[in-house]
Formats: sequence, structure tokens, C-alpha cells
Amino acid sequence: MVQDLIHILHNEDCSCVIENQEVKKFHRRGIMDLYGLYDQERNFLNGAQVADHVVGKAAAALLIAGGAKQVYADLISLSALVLLREAGIPVEYGQVVSYIQNHRLTDWCPMESECYNEKTVEDMLPIIKEFVESQQRK
Repeated sequence: MVQDLIHILHNEDCSCVIENQEVKKFHRRGIMDLYGLYDQERNFLNGAQVADHVVGKAAAALLIAGGAKQVYADLISLSALVLLREAGIPVEYGQVVSYIQNHRLTDWCPMESECYNEKTVEDMLPIIKEFVESQQRK
């Protein structure tokens, strides 16, 4: 089934595709859609298969906290890969990078930077929540 999600990801201009009895497609960049799903429909993530263009450490934390079963990423940061593997979640990927860059490719992604030195998902969740809420206030 993950191959079907990867096909949708690449052919329907999605940023993320998640399947758990039904398929949900997302189109915004960053972690906004994933956080919204985690915050409002957490049960949908539990046991889900995920195909995403970019998975950084913050996205990995949300997937772990939500109970994702399997993850594919076109691009994944090494810290996200380690976190997912330590949680026992099978991961497939296209490319591993040292860190996720921001959208302008000029610096670190803000969430990658904020979560980089955190060791546990529990420590990252409040940081992610504050970031998302600050973005929504803008």
C-alpha cells in the first residue's frame, strides 16, 4: 500500500499522504497539516501509513506521538530517521540529509533547529505546538 501512497504523493502534487482505512491528502508545506491532524484527529494517525516529501525531526515526533505504523519520505533528516527507527517504525526514504533546510534553502528549517537537540518526543511536542500557534497568530 505504501507504493500507492508514494504514487499519489508524486502525481497529485501532495505534500503528504496518509492512509488509515481511507486516504487523506495534504498540500501545505512544513508541519502545519501534520500537526493539525495530530491535534484534531489523532486516532487517524494511529496505525497509519504515511508518505511525505520532507520529514524532519519535528514531523517524526508527531508521527511517533500519533502512532504511525510505517513512513516513507522523499527527503528525511538523519535525526528524524534515528528517532523513527528508535521508536520501531519502519522507514523508507529517497535521501537522508544532515538537517532539513528552510523553504528558501538559506538556513535550517525552524522546526528542525528548535527540535534538533531534544532527545524525546515528549520534549518536542510543546515546542511544536508553540511554533504552530505562533504561525497561526501571524
